[in-house]
Amino acid sequence: GDELCRSWGTRIFKIIVIGDSNVGKTCLTFRFCGGTFPGKTEATIGVDFREKTVEIEGERIKVQVWDTAGQERFRKSMVEHYYRNVHAVVFVYDVTKMSSFTNLKTWIEECNGHAVPPLVPRVLVGNKCDLKDLIQVPSSLALKFADAHNMLLFETSAKDPQESQNVDAIFMCLVCRLKAQRSLPCRDTEGWPAQPQPHSRRLDEASGKGSCPC
Repeated sequence: GDELCRSWGTRIFKIIVIGDSNVGKTCLTFRFCGGTFPGKTEATIGVDFREKTVEIEGERIKVQVWDTAGQERFRKSMVEHYYRNVHAVVFVYDVTKMSSFTNLKTWIEECNGHAVPPLVPRVLVGNKCDLKDLIQVPSSLALKFADAHNMLLFETSAKDPQESQNVDAIFMCLVCRLKAQRSLPCRDTEGWPAQPQPHSRRLDEASGKGSCPC
């Protein structure tokens, strides 16, 4: 409902993070919301979410990042609540595990099956790119997949502190796009801007306050 979108004049954007277990979804949300990489994470049970308030062009926006269990047995009871009133979607795979990449089709089908409009912004994130000697998913293959599904591709590492700005840029890119398209009365797909052409991003520039990395 509308209460999700505005709280005391602050807009709230709900971004959900989807992918197989152990691809680093929880670590990505930690890195964005808290700026740190957790020393140890337990398997997410059901749904967890974290918040971060950002400022863009003088407006304070609350970003809710919803992290979901990748394991089927933890998902069934919560999945409809997870997809309700979502504003943007982040699909995550592990660049060192090909099966997590091939399973993206299943996650996209689940997303579409819960009536998430096709114009809701979506991005693809290849995580664990610090493990260069173990990479199984080449960037060219991921970029082709992202292009076919009209998504931007980001490759990053939630673990590497040097990549923390890149993790920020993933979420800030979505926030900027959501902010730009209209004054947001909950999920309503009218007026979404044209999607940019997908391309691979290895962002080295800072995504500081008020900047839009896209």
